[in-house]
Amino acid sequence: MGAGVGQYTAMHPKALLDACADLVRLVLQFEHPADAVVSRYFREHRSLGPRERATLAETAFAVLRKKLLFEQLARSGSGGKERKLAILGFFGPRDFLLAALNDTEKQWLATCDGIPADALMAPHRHNLPEWMAQALQAQLGDDFWALAEHLQQPGTLDVRVNMLQAKRQDIQKELAQAGIASEPTPYSPWGLRLQGKPALQKTDAFTRGAIEVQDEGSQLLALLVDAHRGEMVVDFCAGAGGKTLALGASMRSTGRLYAFDVSGHRLDAFKPRMARSGLSNVHPAAIAHERDDRVKRLAGKIDRVLVDAPCSGLGTLRRNPDLKWRQKPQAVAELTQKQQAILQSASRMVKSGGRLVYATCSVLPEENEMIAQAFSAANPDFVALNVAQELERLKVHNAASLCSPSPTPQDGEEPQSGGAFLRLWPHRHATDGFFAAAWVKK
Repeated sequence: MGAGVGQYTAMHPKALLDACADLVRLVLQFEHPADAVVSRYFREHRSLGPRERATLAETAFAVLRKKLLFEQLARSGSGGKERKLAILGFFGPRDFLLAALNDTEKQWLATCDGIPADALMAPHRHNLPEWMAQALQAQLGDDFWALAEHLQQPGTLDVRVNMLQAKRQDIQKELAQAGIASEPTPYSPWGLRLQGKPALQKTDAFTRGAIEVQDEGSQLLALLVDAHRGEMVVDFCAGAGGKTLALGASMRSTGRLYAFDVSGHRLDAFKPRMARSGLSNVHPAAIAHERDDRVKRLAGKIDRVLVDAPCSGLGTLRRNPDLKWRQKPQAVAELTQKQQAILQSASRMVKSGGRLVYATCSVLPEENEMIAQAFSAANPDFVALNVAQELERLKVHNAASLCSPSPTPQDGEEPQSGGAFLRLWPHRHATDGFFAAAWVKK
């Protein structure tokens, strides 16, 4: 942070702060996802250099992360609201920012900086909508504040090493030679956690498909599917294809791996990643809905089915802080109906002895445990797996710490041992928030 004004960026401090205020105004309209708004802004301002882009994007995301606090502080001071928010969230050297401010603004900023955290009201500390704060507090108790703190930090940058092409330690050395420091992810055997935000796309490891950007939690979901050589596997909600690629590498590019999604646009975006990966066993296909004829034709034929269901995405707030302001409880209620329908349809493809995995990047029980329990109750031919034991068998370090205890058994049910579900939290595991349940068909 200590770079001098002159060497930080070619742009004048006042001009860069004005641009930050402009971008903050656009993202706070919540008409589109924040990353799409930022990308569009960069397309419309092509003269911006990498430092200016980083400052603009990180400032906008800082304002989204601490919106309630910053809006409260911006009620004092002089000047426009968006400018004050941009000052509070400014990402860059402090002396550079101060060069853009008048004396009144400098004094106001110093006053804001001097307010101790314990003097703030609860909403200005957790920076979450009230309904979300209550839901998380009910689950976590005192641990809620540790989560709230982590959700106000940027996410880690993890990559998955394509084991078809290279070993993890070799890629770590190669990245180090390119000036990119990393360390092995603590749980996933495929992952590296990078320091900072290096320009990965320019590295040889990226262009030849030896690495893919993928959060460690997402890697663990793919690992839990436990796909093998020569199997028939379906990634039912493939999206951008990160888990599809991990599954394909697990299968050593053999067998058949179907990547289904209702969005042809998302599958088109996946194709360059697939080409880079070198996999030859992946078959992307757009489907109209979960009951599509393609799905019906595969009934009872598939060894492994992953349902990474559409969800609220609230486990990804470190990366997508706008979601907490754009997501509403009514929308979550609608999602849970869709999740149940998708899981039920996808389960019909699983053959006898096959595995079904249901996953979300949500932290809400109604999208997670409640969906899994309802499915188990309605489908006695599917036997729930103990995820902690599965991950231990797959040699995942400290697997039990990644899992939540089983729910209290209903009348007539056998009690299970702990570790029924994968339950990842940013503040406990340094991953995004993820959930997974797994079953074997009798």
